[in-house]
Amino acid sequence: MTVNEESKHGKLAKFLSATFYAFCSFLIIVINKSILTEYKFPSFMFLGIGQIFPLPLLYVGNHVTGLGGTKKLSLPMFTVLRKFTILLTMIMESRILKKTFAPPLVCSVLTIVLGALIAASSDLSFNAEGYTFVLLNDVFTAASGVYTKKKLGMEGLGKYGVLFYNAFIIIIPTVLASAYTGDLRKALTYEGWLSFTFILYFLLSCVMGFILMYSIILCSYYNTALTTTVVGAIKNAGVMYIGMFVGGDYIFSWPNFIGLNICISAGLVYSYITLSSAETNTKPAEEKITVHITESNLQKT
Repeated sequence: MTVNEESKHGKLAKFLSATFYAFCSFLIIVINKSILTEYKFPSFMFLGIGQIFPLPLLYVGNHVTGLGGTKKLSLPMFTVLRKFTILLTMIMESRILKKTFAPPLVCSVLTIVLGALIAASSDLSFNAEGYTFVLLNDVFTAASGVYTKKKLGMEGLGKYGVLFYNAFIIIIPTVLASAYTGDLRKALTYEGWLSFTFILYFLLSCVMGFILMYSIILCSYYNTALTTTVVGAIKNAGVMYIGMFVGGDYIFSWPNFIGLNICISAGLVYSYITLSSAETNTKPAEEKITVHITESNLQKT
């Protein structure tokens, strides 16, 4: 395989892995929202266990807090508050992975935060517990992305090793925590288990839990942790607008709506800047490889 073919193959793998992750992330949020809000399933922790066993996830904290936030908040507010993950990822990458970021990128992130604050300040359906869940979820998600990228660089671990490693650690504590808090009992006595539609949604959520985590690992493997976060930000634009109609718990107000749109718009600008800079940074490396191979061939002749 030539250098150009390898380069095209690498770009295709990056694009497909990112697209796969965006689709899975979008679908599982809508499914989880239907289960927890429309069907009023009482235990988001039990739903998290369903997505863990027997299939792996990175961190129990990430999914338990994410599902808790999904239950307590409307999808638009959930989506906007999840934007803080971008800021946290940027901070963690700069500290842990020693990365630097261009001023336009930093400005777009600050605009995202501004939009989120405007939306939150006029949220008529404010829920303190839901806000706490989502902000904790932001921390877990950012740490998960950076940590995953770091571990994927370790020799001998690989994509599947990371999946198994995390599943092995979190499954038992999650079950014990669910039993201790009473969530397990609530889930087992839930009347909706007699509904075929609910069971179908629940099983679909469990399967999507695994597929989502695999897509995140795949996207992180072929891309950077920040790119994975960016893809999530792009996906969130669709989730926010659909969320105004799904779940039935979004209360409209103009300040909140304007804040949501500022946050989403800044997120898209941020995504464009990040992906454009990533493309620019890869070109010189590819050109150097091509020049080096050409010079080697000339020396041989």
